[in-house]
Parts: sequence; C-alpha cells; structure tokens
Amino acid sequence: MNAKSLARLLELKPFLDEKVEQFNQPQFIASDPVSIPHRFTRLQDIEIAGLFAATLAWGQRVTIIRKCLELMAMMDNAPYDFITQHKTSDLRVLETFKHRTFNLTDTLYFVEFLKWFYSQHNSLEDAFLIDQSADNVHDGLVKFHQMFFSLPDHPDRTKKHVATPERKSTCKRLNMYLRWMVRSDNQGVDFGLWRRISPAQLICPCDVHVDRVGRKLKLIRRAQTDWLTAVELTHNLRVLDKADPVKYDFALFGIGSSGE
Repeated sequence: MNAKSLARLLELKPFLDEKVEQFNQPQFIASDPVSIPHRFTRLQDIEIAGLFAATLAWGQRVTIIRKCLELMAMMDNAPYDFITQHKTSDLRVLETFKHRTFNLTDTLYFVEFLKWFYSQHNSLEDAFLIDQSADNVHDGLVKFHQMFFSLPDHPDRTKKHVATPERKSTCKRLNMYLRWMVRSDNQGVDFGLWRRISPAQLICPCDVHVDRVGRKLKLIRRAQTDWLTAVELTHNLRVLDKADPVKYDFALFGIGSSGE
C-alpha cells in the first residue's frame, strides 16, 4: 500500500469510528437477527440459535426474526435440549417450517448434524478452529463446511445454505456468525464466547449494504463480489484497527441500511 492510499484510509478512521459507536449499541439488537441468540444464556443454546439465525438471515429482517422465533418455539425454546434429546417423533413439529428456499430437508439435516456434533464436542467453536498464526478464518470456514457435510446421508441441496470460500463465496452469513461468537467489547451486541479464535482473524461480512458503502468509500476496488472482495475489504479495515477490524461492520452496515 502506497503512502497516498494509506493516508486516504487513515482519513476515514475518525468518521468510521464515530459510526461504530453510533450503531454498535444494545438498541441495535432488537431489530437484528442477533436478537435470536440473545434470548438464551447457555453456551450451546446461543451457538445453535445463532447458527440458525445467521443461516436464515436473508430477506427482510422482520421476517427473518419472525421465522427464527417460530423455529425456536418448535424446539420448545430450548434448542440444545431438543437437538440432543429428541426422539424421531419429536421431529414432526418441524414439518411446517420453511423460510424462502430453506425447507424441511435442510432443517432436519441441521438437526442431525448438530446432534452428531454435540455428541463429541462441547462447543461449535471446535468446528471452526484455526491455527493461531493463520491470517484469517478461511481455513476454519473450509473445515466447518467439510465437517458439516461429512455425514453419509447429507443432502446436496443443503450445500447452498452453507457457504465455503472454496467456492469463492463471501461467506457473509458465516462471517457474521463468527463475528457474533468471537468479537467482545463492552456494548453487548456480540457475545465474545469463543476465545480460541482471534477477532483479528475475522473477515468482515460483505452483504449488499457493506459492499455498496465499502465501494463508495473506496475500501473495495475489486470488480466482482466474492471471497477475495471480503478479504480486500478486511485488509483495508485492518489499517484502521489491526486487532478488531470487523467492528467496522457496524459502521458500514449501519450507514447502508439507514440510507445515509
């Protein structure tokens, strides 16, 4: 990065820091899918509710939240107990659940994978773990995808709901999920429950709002929007905060979604 580009990035820092402070607030929670895992206190309930909320997070936020609440109610608002202790007959309650193209087949496989996973692990963090020296979470996302579809009866259709950088996806929903689980500050939006992955290794979720604002601010120059775009954006955000670059997701998303 040349001196001119560095200076231009640093000029953005006071503005973006102000926007992080504006949007990274507890009142942000109620209108965002992160409100779903915030309904729980047990680690595993938060992880499961968060994974479903992130996976279903496309479309209008009001609808996303409504559908997630519906799914949690079907699991008696105790997702960990439901997933690990259910009988086959208990799964019938899920038959009516659907969100856009996420249907019963996908729901049942998520339940099956999570039951299998928690029979061997205490935390979903294990599925994403990466080397402490890794530059970012690329390998953790690949690892999760491979593990998720390692069960012999996995449905191919469900692969469209679980992204991987191996297919050049931005992995925006999984990166958002990792932000929720890994980032920690005093504002209480993100949980900071996973301590073996560093916030410095996170990749900024690159949704339509973040992508648009990132391009306006010249934080993104790559023509297409793919995994390398998310890496480029995060690389530039690291100039502003090396230890916690993804905090600027609040600023970019907030600016975009509020129409500023």
